[in-house]
Amino acid sequence: MFINITASETGSNKASSAGLVNYLEKENRNTQNMAEHENWFNWNRDDIRPHEVRIGIDSNVAKLGKDDSKFFLINISPNQKELAHLTFVYGEEGAKEKLKGFAVKVMDEYAKNFKRDNISGHKDLLWFGKLENHRYYGHNEKEVRNGTRQRGERKDGQQMHIQIIVSRKDITNTIKLSPQNTSRGRNTSHSRKMGQFDRTAFKQSGETLFDQVFGFERGLKERMHYANMMKNGTMEQKAQMHALGNFMERYPKLHESHVTDNLMANIHHEKYPDVGSMLSSIAGGAWGLFDMLLEPVFDASGAQQTVAGEEERKRRRRKKGQGLKR
Repeated sequence: MFINITASETGSNKASSAGLVNYLEKENRNTQNMAEHENWFNWNRDDIRPHEVRIGIDSNVAKLGKDDSKFFLINISPNQKELAHLTFVYGEEGAKEKLKGFAVKVMDEYAKNFKRDNISGHKDLLWFGKLENHRYYGHNEKEVRNGTRQRGERKDGQQMHIQIIVSRKDITNTIKLSPQNTSRGRNTSHSRKMGQFDRTAFKQSGETLFDQVFGFERGLKERMHYANMMKNGTMEQKAQMHALGNFMERYPKLHESHVTDNLMANIHHEKYPDVGSMLSSIAGGAWGLFDMLLEPVFDASGAQQTVAGEEERKRRRRKKGQGLKR
């Protein structure tokens, strides 16, 4: 699950939303079949026209200066496996409606993330969503640069996703809400006054919400927390996470969410001094010890070596890249 917040796909978000609204109408312009047109939607309507979106966003800017952001763009993009799951369970048309409903829940999480009085859910926000069925190659993508694809060409596979334009101001046009403000404040009252937004927590909430709402079984290596740990963790944390991923592939019964969450949290908080201690905690945690003892011994000795080798390859690539820039 990819969830991202940007200013706009068309440039600045400090003026009218007209350019962005027009850009997000591209699929409707490219088809003559009205049955394939996708209207804009929000929590209580699914027949919103483009001009209503523009007028709504551009009118909700009380006390914002010319250099202030007026709106933000939220991209909700399930991956191929998630889309396949939705289509299998609900059918193609059903998947579209379910994804729109999911977007409403995501906006609940967006609102709650600000931790502001009187902002508790999607109804407190001014926002409009647009479902898109395809993605297209941009000029800066490697396939376009190496000539294997043309700019504007459709990408293969299922590409259904949702774009949401959300106003900087709340539905009452009185409270400023910016996901660019990552201030935590020194205390709760200060944070409530100044506002705050945890972008990582917001992205994680989308992944967790998808799994809960649609009963999606997400593998450990497909989790956002796993990717973050493998990117930003210590060498020992990476080795433990790598070993845990391989271990769970061998013992699928451990894929119960509470077990996975507990182990990942312990690794994050550095509860285990090494890989062996982490694996021992699994065996001692009443998670099928007897069955595991009957299996061939899991070899965790290569975890540190694997991670160390990958780190060395990354270091060499960075060094090579720096050499090319000189």
